[in-house]
Amino acid sequence: MNVAPFPMSYEAFAKAAGSVQDAMRALGKAVDESGLDKALTELVKLRASQINGCAFCLQLHLNVARKLGLPQEKIDLLAVWRETTLFSDRERAALAWTEALTLTGDHDARTTASSDLKARFSEAEIVYLTVAIGTINQWNRIAIGLGFPPPTPSRTSATAS
Repeated sequence: MNVAPFPMSYEAFAKAAGSVQDAMRALGKAVDESGLDKALTELVKLRASQINGCAFCLQLHLNVARKLGLPQEKIDLLAVWRETTLFSDRERAALAWTEALTLTGDHDARTTASSDLKARFSEAEIVYLTVAIGTINQWNRIAIGLGFPPPTPSRTSATAS
């Protein structure tokens, strides 16, 4: 059941606020062109969308992750990534950073996550990873607030980053 005060499709949002959509997509493109592994950034986007409860972004990034060939086991166990050995040290550091920046109230978690991140990523990679996390959190809030319905697999390429 959609409880958003302004149920709207992604396409209607793009039509109403094309410059906002363009700016948000430009951030996603900058991350894509940064050299960060696309599978890693999709894991980050999925995890933030799980935490925030964004059905639109979760489905969109599940579609992308599947197209990229992300192992189904990782997709299935992403919500409990700390309890598995499926994720690499870099993925674990990125996921901890995602949780620390998405659940901003825990300063200690952010300090711990940033320390682990610095051990596994370059400064530039940390910047782009942080931009990816910030951008997906913003998309989550837009999609939740405006009530975007989850996309079907065929709509993935025409939607948000």
